[in-house]
Amino acid sequence: MELSEVKKLSIELIENSLVAYLSTIDSDGFPITRALLNTRYRERYPEFSKFYEMMEDKYVLYFSTNTSSSKIDHIKENPKVSVYFCDTEQFKGVLFGGEIEIVEDMNIKRQFWLDRSIRYYPKGLEDPDYTILRFKPEDARFYYKLNQVEFKP
Repeated sequence: MELSEVKKLSIELIENSLVAYLSTIDSDGFPITRALLNTRYRERYPEFSKFYEMMEDKYVLYFSTNTSSSKIDHIKENPKVSVYFCDTEQFKGVLFGGEIEIVEDMNIKRQFWLDRSIRYYPKGLEDPDYTILRFKPEDARFYYKLNQVEFKP
């Protein structure tokens, strides 16, 4: 499979996956994986499409989460994570590795705020439990039809 096709299919997987699977490392050194809503999923989050289209790096991802979640402690201790997207019907997936960061920039937090989020964050944008994470992958592995292709995003 050509690298250009792998990259195209990887972006399609990202944009068409309801969830992203984020793995962090806990304080005992064990991986913890959980599903996060994927802000790149066009069908559910069309309001973020323009934001992502304007980005030069098409592989950078943003996630909304609770500051009080264990993943925040894991990230503060060790920002190295993996993020996986998959199509379970076609046994196709892409795994990204890299470092994730907690976003402090209020402009970016504002871009990912949705009015319907008020039920989770009653104090709105200023809610201390509202956090945005930014992930910039450093490496990737694409899986499809018993093939694995490694690439740099």
